[in-house]
Amino acid sequence: MAAEQHLVPFLPHCHQHLISAILAMEPSHCLISHAKECGRGSITEQVDFYAPYLKSFLKKLITEIELDHGYVLDQLYELYAQYMTSFKDGSLGKRDARICKRISFLFPDGCSENRSCSDSRVLVFPLQCSLNMLEGDTGCSIWPSSLFLSELILSHPELFSNKSCFEIGSGVGLVGLCLAHVKASKVILSDGDLSTLANMKLNLELNNLNVETDMPQGNQDSSMVKCMHLPWESASESELQDIMPDIVLGADVIYDPLCLPHLVRLLTILLNRMEPHNGPSLNGRHENDEHGYREDASDRSNGRCKSIYNDGSNGLAKEAPVAYIACVIRNIETFNFFLSLGDQAKLDIVDLTDSLKPVKLIRYMQSYNEADVRLLRITCTRTITG
Repeated sequence: MAAEQHLVPFLPHCHQHLISAILAMEPSHCLISHAKECGRGSITEQVDFYAPYLKSFLKKLITEIELDHGYVLDQLYELYAQYMTSFKDGSLGKRDARICKRISFLFPDGCSENRSCSDSRVLVFPLQCSLNMLEGDTGCSIWPSSLFLSELILSHPELFSNKSCFEIGSGVGLVGLCLAHVKASKVILSDGDLSTLANMKLNLELNNLNVETDMPQGNQDSSMVKCMHLPWESASESELQDIMPDIVLGADVIYDPLCLPHLVRLLTILLNRMEPHNGPSLNGRHENDEHGYREDASDRSNGRCKSIYNDGSNGLAKEAPVAYIACVIRNIETFNFFLSLGDQAKLDIVDLTDSLKPVKLIRYMQSYNEADVRLLRITCTRTITG
């Protein structure tokens, strides 16, 4: 199995949430909130704490108790003093400092009987992440949209199982781990930063996945994931067409106006199915085609847009590639610029935030606000023909 899995049938929800929050290294105030809910709940000694994180938690815990005029155990003061005197924070300033967080997905009772949910009660992914997101090491941090996409994949495995999936800007690799868990037929992860790519490969290996640089055609091994170095600005059209995914994913990739033209170019190529042709092409249009493009048929039932294309081999209509992009809108002008570029590139962008929702599998993570994330479904409204 691609991740640590545990059955905890007799553990109260509040205790389970507290332990999961500690494993995910949630901020101290979140832990205090869970601890208050638990009352006298205890924490297993098997948890491998990160010293500065535990020191911060102890300080917050002692402060809260003192503010409530409660009695602080001497052992808490002694343990806090021990961390104060023995730990030096010099490593925190290093750009490449790493910490292992464990992200737990907690499936609701009875979820295993629901076809839209995974068959595991608790699914845990250990991930090596950055300590210094604000120091330029953003690719090795866990972003809200990647948590959202991960919940979406685990909540609706039928959308991704047996599909060839490709992620743009994969970061720590959490989305890829979830795709492998629901048995996507092929999982290809990419990033433009080499240090992020190296960290991603390590995370895949931590979760018992085989990392390949050249994945065989027709590979069906769900424990095998391909990682590739893909700077958006220099990715060639032929390189992208060789990927030919059924589904493209991206989490928090709409952030830098300078990068958006390259992102839209990538999406346009990945979402187009190139059909065989004999004549040369020019700027994406074929000289032997009067119009260069043909309109796709569309099925907009249930608020979802499904593009249909003909692959030219047997005359049968097939579902066209689709992209699921999750994003937090931090700058509305940047987001509108992306929509404008998408419209110019003949991309059909539909907001599915209200119609396709994931099951809330990480309720314990109070630092993550699902309401901040929007889900976009992107298809190509015109398909290149030959």
